[in-house]
Amino acid sequence: MAKPEVNDLLNAGVHFGHLTRKWNPNMAPYIYMERNGIHIINLYKTVAKIGETNEALKKIAASGRKILFVATKKQAKDIVAEKAKAVNMPYITERWPGGMLTNFVTIRKAVKKMSAIDRMKKDGTFETLSKKERLQVDRQRAKLEKNLGSITEMTRLPGALFIVDTTREHIAVKEAQKLKIPIFAMVDTNSDPRDVDFVIPSNDDASKSIDKILGLVTEALAEGLKERQSEKEGAAASDAKDMEVAAKKAELTIAAEEAAPVVEKAIADPEVKAEASNEKK
Repeated sequence: MAKPEVNDLLNAGVHFGHLTRKWNPNMAPYIYMERNGIHIINLYKTVAKIGETNEALKKIAASGRKILFVATKKQAKDIVAEKAKAVNMPYITERWPGGMLTNFVTIRKAVKKMSAIDRMKKDGTFETLSKKERLQVDRQRAKLEKNLGSITEMTRLPGALFIVDTTREHIAVKEAQKLKIPIFAMVDTNSDPRDVDFVIPSNDDASKSIDKILGLVTEALAEGLKERQSEKEGAAASDAKDMEVAAKKAELTIAAEEAAPVVEKAIADPEVKAEASNEKK
């Protein structure tokens, strides 16, 4: 896992905070100074927090749980979608569906509805509908795809949330807090870090900054997934070896059982007994 460099973060503009008049006082520990009416984030603390965040996310990924990425602001949408897809993680880049976490059963029903429409198109049922009904179904499918298409494979609640801009995504934050789901987030100087379990103090408005932080985070996730795959392969190899040993033991047992009557008959033979007796003498 590559360690982030302060100069790289500096070049990506990660250090730029919000206007001083818009700051949240709880972000004071992460602010280095004020310049031209803008708060400057302490990048040394950002580097330390990225390290903590990546270690935690790596463990979650290695355990097989999903991390749900959330970013609905224009400059973050495409970046989050691209980075999350690269590590096969779910993401929300359109409007946050109310009850996405707290009413997950209903959300899953909507996802299943989308799958049902796809089956209708495959088995020919869709063609039996009238033109008006087909149009309605297509519109419904497009709406579901836009809002929920990225979470179709998320069959249970995520192991954690990664949020870009907790102030904007406050509903997602509240739902995660209610269910005690860990929250990882890029937190700018206008947000409250107390709402987040793992804070990455950083510029959450510039696309270069978002791209840089997400790149480091998804790299850690990729390593966690790789570790999980290695463990699976190791376990499979171990199981195969155990089965091979068990098979050999079974073969030896069968051979011993087949040989037992012959040995017993030989021992019972008077000539064999006489020879044994002479050997003892």
